[in-house]
Amino acid sequence: MYPTYYSTIENNIMKNLTELKGNWNETKGKLKQRFAMLTDNDLLLVEGKQDEMLGRLQEKLGKTKEEIHKVISEL
Repeated sequence: MYPTYYSTIENNIMKNLTELKGNWNETKGKLKQRFAMLTDNDLLLVEGKQDEMLGRLQEKLGKTKEEIHKVISEL
């Protein structure tokens, strides 16, 4: 089990991703502009599988979940 700190970060990331779903097409376009190597498949946001998308972004961009959260929240 993760310490509370990591659980809180994970919950905040998932909450922000849930909030983004309404504007996901716009956010996805901005991410693709900023990181040209991202594909539609990398940014596929499926209900209940946000953690898989975060994993794809982590691997593709070489960033932590926290860094990805920051990038998304700054768009």
